[in-house]
Amino acid sequence: MAHGHGQAEHVRDVMTPAVTAVRPDASLVEAAELMRTHDIGDVVVVEDSRLIGILTDRDITLRAVAEGVDPLTVSALSVCTPRPVTVGPDESVDAAVMLMRTNAVRRLPVVEDGKPLGMVSIGDLALAQDPGSALADISRAVPDTWPVQAV
Repeated sequence: MAHGHGQAEHVRDVMTPAVTAVRPDASLVEAAELMRTHDIGDVVVVEDSRLIGILTDRDITLRAVAEGVDPLTVSALSVCTPRPVTVGPDESVDAAVMLMRTNAVRRLPVVEDGKPLGMVSIGDLALAQDPGSALADISRAVPDTWPVQAV
């Protein structure tokens, strides 16, 4: 099954096998503190060990701070993106790339039977496909807030 380049074939081979999760009723302050502690840009919202949403630092900024709500009293659930696009651990790297392109996202939660197993980023996928590619270089250099280009 192995190809000549030793390329990773499946999402589980390239994902970060850890997720930082918050409860739906966690405050935005709690979520933001977790992001800062772990140096990450998003957390998953999990109820009964099942993924129900994803909350990004951008969600907090745009949906909460810009709206002038109190981040201590607003829950992760009310600001998160519900039912986010996810990918399975046994999906191909190519399938994950297509999902990101189609949905204009840079990261996908990796979910099996409703449970989050990890996260996979566009950088992970670029490196998996071709560690020397321009995409891999760009994805390492570009910050998480980039304008989505209309196609």
